[in-house]
This record gives sequence, structure tokens and C-alpha cells, in this order.
Amino acid sequence: MLKQLTQKPLLIALLAASAGFASNAFAAEDIKVDPKIQAHVPYVIDSRGVVVRNATGLCWRTGFWTPAYAASVPAVGCACDKDLLPKDVCEPPAPVAAPAPKAEPAPAPAPAPKPAAQKITLSADALFDFDNAVLRQEGKDKIDDVVSKLGSIDLEVIIAVGHADRIGKEKYNQTLSEKRAAAVKDYIVSKGVEANRVYTEGKGESQPVTGDACMKMGAENFRNKKLVNCLQPDRRVDIEIIGTQK
Repeated sequence: MLKQLTQKPLLIALLAASAGFASNAFAAEDIKVDPKIQAHVPYVIDSRGVVVRNATGLCWRTGFWTPAYAASVPAVGCACDKDLLPKDVCEPPAPVAAPAPKAEPAPAPAPAPKPAAQKITLSADALFDFDNAVLRQEGKDKIDDVVSKLGSIDLEVIIAVGHADRIGKEKYNQTLSEKRAAAVKDYIVSKGVEANRVYTEGKGESQPVTGDACMKMGAENFRNKKLVNCLQPDRRVDIEIIGTQK
């Protein structure tokens, strides 16, 4: 879904298989996020609990952003993407008052264009061995293909989100997903991408894509090869690239 703001769309094609960063060129009031709702906010949040913005003041979205998701946290969604959310979410009806003389409305400023993003899903089995977070050569080759396309865009940010299947303990899978995302970031940085432009996150086993397809395949352990193979799509790394065509 990566598209150019004012020029032709950028297309990055890949084979199917799978912190703080912000420019200091833009000064705006910080959008602080209550720690109690940070896990439910579809924007990148830095260590201060503040939404990260790019050089033009636009909020960085995570790979799970949707208008409905942003509207579920209006204090943040309205501050970042008010023009994309339902009007009644960001502008609740005002109390009825006596009619006032009509004045000629000032023309609304044109909204600032937002960087478009493309999400690329790389299979963790292509990147890593099963139950492992060390990049395989095949995984490096696939990431090299991603990095080779970056020269044609003005890169804003890359977001790498690691995932794991449900085999094993939840805490272990959370750590494994974080290590996989970090390994992808380290390799991207080793190819010359600035570290503060690569954001990582681990979702553990919380966002499977297999649904109920593997529910009746017996014991949930690594010895059950049939189940391991069925859950392969859940072992993945989502890479979101945000930028504009040069």
C-alpha cells in the first residue's frame, strides 16, 4: 500500500515468504499517551510515552493502524489523523446556543500529505530456523531484496514486527518474536539504513493468521510436525516501509 504523495506510486515486489526515530526539523506539541492505553494505540510511541512524528509532523502509524482502530483511542487518533476519523469522534456536538450572526468561514488549510506505507510479510521460516532468531542466508537474501529497493525512495521509517506461533509458553514466544524483529533490524542497519529509522516490536503469539485451521491436529508441542507445519504462517515478520518516491 506504499504510494507516492505527489508522484507515481512506489511498488516493491517480493517473493511470498515472510527507537526512537523522528526528525528534529519539525517542532510541535508532543502527543503524550497514557501508559494504561499504550498497548491499544496504533501509533509508534517512544520511551517518553510520546507519539513519534516525522519531519513534517505526521504521526508514525504501526502496521495495525486502521481508521476504526485510531478512533477507538480518540485522544491520540484525533490528534494524529483527525481528518480520517468520523467527525462525531473528534468533534462531539456542542451545546445548543443562541444563533449567532453568520460569518464568512475562513478557507480550511489543505491537510498535510501523509506518507504512504507498504507492508511486506516475510515468512519466519525463510528468515530463521524453527524456534530460532538467527538469520539464515536465505533470510538475508530476502532482506537484501527489500533494502535494494530503498534507494529509489526518500525513506521515512521501517517498522519490523515479529510474530510466533502458539507452540510453547506465551512468555517464551513473546521473547522469540522480539528477538526475530531485532535480528531483522540489525541486518537492515548493517546494510546502511540509519538505526533510528528502524522500529521493532514483538507480538508473540497474540496475532495468529491461521485462525481455527490447526485446532484439531493433536498435541501442541514441537514434536507434532503436522501442527508445526500447519502453524507456519503464524511464524512471520511484518515489515512496513514508509516513504515517498524520489
